[in-house]
Amino acid sequence: MNQPAPLPHYPMYIDGAWTEGESKLQMNTINPATGNPWASFACAGTPDVERAVNAARQALTSGEWASMTATQRGRLLYRLADLVAEHAAHLGELETTDSGKLAAETRAQSGYVADYYRYFAGLADKVEGATLPIDKPDMHVFTTREPIGVVAAVVPWNAQMFLTATKLGPALAAGCTVVLKASEWAPIAMYEFAKLIDAAGFPKGVVSVISGDAENCAIPLTSHPDVDRIAFTGGPETARHVVRNSAENFAVTTLELGGKSPIIVFDDANLDSAANGMIAGNFGASGQSCVAGTRAFVHASVKDEIVARITEKSKSIVIGDPLDAATHVGPLCTSAQIDTIESTLRQAQSQGAEIVFGGRRPDDSQLSGKQAGGDPLVGGHFFEPTLVDCPDTTIATQKIEMFGPVMSIVTFENEEQAIEMANDTVFGLGSGIFTQNLARAHRVSKQLRAGICWINTYRAISPIAPFGGFNQSGYGREAGHESVLDYTRTRTTWINYSDEPMANPFTIR
Repeated sequence: MNQPAPLPHYPMYIDGAWTEGESKLQMNTINPATGNPWASFACAGTPDVERAVNAARQALTSGEWASMTATQRGRLLYRLADLVAEHAAHLGELETTDSGKLAAETRAQSGYVADYYRYFAGLADKVEGATLPIDKPDMHVFTTREPIGVVAAVVPWNAQMFLTATKLGPALAAGCTVVLKASEWAPIAMYEFAKLIDAAGFPKGVVSVISGDAENCAIPLTSHPDVDRIAFTGGPETARHVVRNSAENFAVTTLELGGKSPIIVFDDANLDSAANGMIAGNFGASGQSCVAGTRAFVHASVKDEIVARITEKSKSIVIGDPLDAATHVGPLCTSAQIDTIESTLRQAQSQGAEIVFGGRRPDDSQLSGKQAGGDPLVGGHFFEPTLVDCPDTTIATQKIEMFGPVMSIVTFENEEQAIEMANDTVFGLGSGIFTQNLARAHRVSKQLRAGICWINTYRAISPIAPFGGFNQSGYGREAGHESVLDYTRTRTTWINYSDEPMANPFTIR
């Protein structure tokens, strides 16, 4: 009897070398489209974390990276950008196979993040200090910005190429060194990305790529005494642990967390545009997006029309193989997400909500295509795009982040009510407004407690635009020119150019 072929295996990248790690820990990763293991990868234990951080510290303080000019660092980032663009299709396919996100999106996003590295490459030698107009006539005082130090960058499984670029790009531009911790749920694209870091010519130790569970990898990394900065993207509960861990090293920490973003549709909106925006904000990426606009607030006068348009558009949504370009909604990364969705929908129905369409796992006849090699999709982590009509904002689907293709609608009567309901959340990441009234758009967006507001569009990104939230959606910003400064610290230098001896040493000047 023929033995099954061994799974492809991916080692870690530590201190410029490929390694299985001292602990020899391994895990399998699951293809969400089939529910079957498809690859194995090396996992870090505490000794491996120690080696990665020590290598980062060594590269930061001595050797080639420490002596590079900012312009030279920028050239390496430009080289990395070109390599990412060249290998975008392959990186995207690996990410899709590992996480279930649509290949059409992962390929395009991998290609687009090359522009993030180019953007930060251009900023590398634009980090400037200042000469201060000091109030002491015999002093010359100036500031310089230096790398903050060793960075622990913790990236989740969704949109990992994008979320890596928003951390790695500014950190390297600033001259930091980075230990990148990929999610143990889907790390393969990150291990493949490490090959490009190596090929770009970054000195050893500048970037290491590891993965593993909380106890053996994440906790030792985020609490390590030689880590100076933590950049974390993930869920609020994990973030609380990260903040507690940072108490051990007093690392500067930024958190980009989840959300229950509101989309407000006023009665004067272009309803086709609004319906498309709501679909993009909820069913795009199969709802597995931190900015998903899962709380829709629609003016009562246009509610029936919006529901009708979304219902009609949903009939043509193709659920199936995420590697197939014809697919609109692929599988969810984990089966636990489906369990959360189903329990939340049951709770919402008990509270008086109605499911307009969807609300269940699709059967085999509804799934389009098969994975390469012929593996059936029936064992995959699929869930139908779902629309829930809610009587008010207390309904479970309005409160719980499900990370799946579920949208819930509540009606409003006036602008004040819409703003009040939109702000009725512990989160504050994204928001959307659909209206043709420019004054209203400005007025309402100013009152929404969210770090991002899209008007007459949704789910757009750029390396030029800061990204981040308020409240339990985290703190700090990624992307934009100021993000490079977040990976620096300021040094102040005082020069006394007087020939006179210092005055009374027991009095502060």
